Amino acid sequence: MNSSLLQMNTIFISILIEALPFVLLGVFISGIIQMFITEEMMAKAIPKNKFGAVLLATIIGALFPACECGIVPITRRLMAKGVPLYAAIPFMLTGPIINPVVLFSTYVAFGNDWKIVFERGGVAFIVALLVGAVLTFQFKSPQVKHELAIHSHSKTFQQKLVGTVKHSIDEFFSVGKFLIIGALIAASMQTFVKTSILLSLGQGEVSSNLVMMGLAYVLSLCSSADAFIAASFRSTFSESAIISFLVFGPMFDIKNTLMMLSQFKAKFVFLLLVYVFISVLAVSIILVR
Repeated sequence: MNSSLLQMNTIFISILIEALPFVLLGVFISGIIQMFITEEMMAKAIPKNKFGAVLLATIIGALFPACECGIVPITRRLMAKGVPLYAAIPFMLTGPIINPVVLFSTYVAFGNDWKIVFERGGVAFIVALLVGAVLTFQFKSPQVKHELAIHSHSKTFQQKLVGTVKHSIDEFFSVGKFLIIGALIAASMQTFVKTSILLSLGQGEVSSNLVMMGLAYVLSLCSSADAFIAASFRSTFSESAIISFLVFGPMFDIKNTLMMLSQFKAKFVFLLLVYVFISVLAVSIILVR
């Protein structure tokens, strides 16, 4: 038992050491964006054409390297300033995945493998477009629980710098605990769960994806660090299942589901979960081999 605990501790620490630099970088850039880029800038850039708005919002998500736990309130503020639901949601879905910080951490975690990076970004992009297209037809109202009042206060450059540091610290401690919990669970699974059990679950083309998507939802990892944990399962699960993990987790997990439920109507959150789940499963199976 002592040797097993030592092995688990070693795996746990190695995951944290690899992931923490990317988490720190991610929350710092997120803090800069939070204080220096206004929602009005985003709202003015959204085209009137619905499908053009979905496409642009999906692309703009790459400019916001916020974790999935931080993207929900940003999305809500954007909607309060005039960004329609069908554009705000694709932005929320791609923001935690296709930004440079997350893609670079994925590149490092998988041993400088560009194929995984392009597959993760590509699947996330397609899923966001599909979900956004469905929303343009289905929902005519914002689907928010209550109207959000926006109060604009001009701040000096120094105040913005202080705000950036405070936001970065708050977000780091917010996402850090989820990283630690996820790393501990991943290390425990690798140490105490027999490889044969995981292999039996991961043999089917669909079942392996379902297992990894469920795992991503439960672990609730920060998207800046989830690639390091996903890479530890590479020898057990198929590449398609790994991509499902890397795409579904940042779009939907326990912590951001609770955040969505606090901002959006429960029925909408449930339907969004269904749309994302089906899209990630289908696109990853079809495109990733």
